[in-house]
Amino acid sequence: MLRMTKTVNLPGGTALPLIGFGTWQLQPKEAYESVRAALEIGYRHVDTATLYQNESDVGRAVKDSGLDREQVFITTKLPPQNARQARRILESSLRLLGTDYVDLWLIHWPTDRDELVSAWQELLSAKDAGLVRNVGVSNYSPAQIDLLTEATGQQPAVNQIPWSPAQHDPALLEEHRRRGVVVEGYSGLKNTDLHNPVLTEIAQRHEVTPAQVVLRWHLEHDIVILPRSARRERVATNFDLQGFDLSPEEVTAIDTLA
Repeated sequence: MLRMTKTVNLPGGTALPLIGFGTWQLQPKEAYESVRAALEIGYRHVDTATLYQNESDVGRAVKDSGLDREQVFITTKLPPQNARQARRILESSLRLLGTDYVDLWLIHWPTDRDELVSAWQELLSAKDAGLVRNVGVSNYSPAQIDLLTEATGQQPAVNQIPWSPAQHDPALLEEHRRRGVVVEGYSGLKNTDLHNPVLTEIAQRHEVTPAQVVLRWHLEHDIVILPRSARRERVATNFDLQGFDLSPEEVTAIDTLA
């Protein structure tokens, strides 16, 4: 049975599903098959990047899914070294993805300081042209976000950064919340010891896996997650997070794994 995932509204009103499917390191065939499986299972948010070199496979999977384009939230990312050719890179991404627009376009990591603002202006220009619906950043600090906002009057909708129990930083999360910037967490499972007794005990209590506990913990903090797998059963369990809730005490216990 398809379960609708919770969403968060971006500043422009676009609904961003809190559970996304990541495609980093997925080779072309894997990317196609995994995204097809993810969409069949119920994911409606797919994350790729120019550097992943699988945009065409992601786009083909979305098209072959039979879903309307409007039903799938697609993110791709601009390599910072290509910031001066941003529009050309975006047009290439759109061709490969087989779409007229992407829902979110991010700068993959900060450019050199003297190009931070000009690169951000390129993303804003693409948004004004209707090629992207929302723009944001990845791996930026709050100070870098402020620099962009002060220079242009428009702040990133999203900052995609590594996040896991071991990296949990309530102050950093609050810095983003105060600015109205949505946090997308990546590598949450990769950077976590899933054999930690705190996680295994909570998992046993809820009859789920430790990985599901970690992903659910992100959702309890309203952090967007981007789990990735090439195995259909893992793709499915990573999405199956709405049949249980973590208690405040369990969330706090996981917070303190940092």
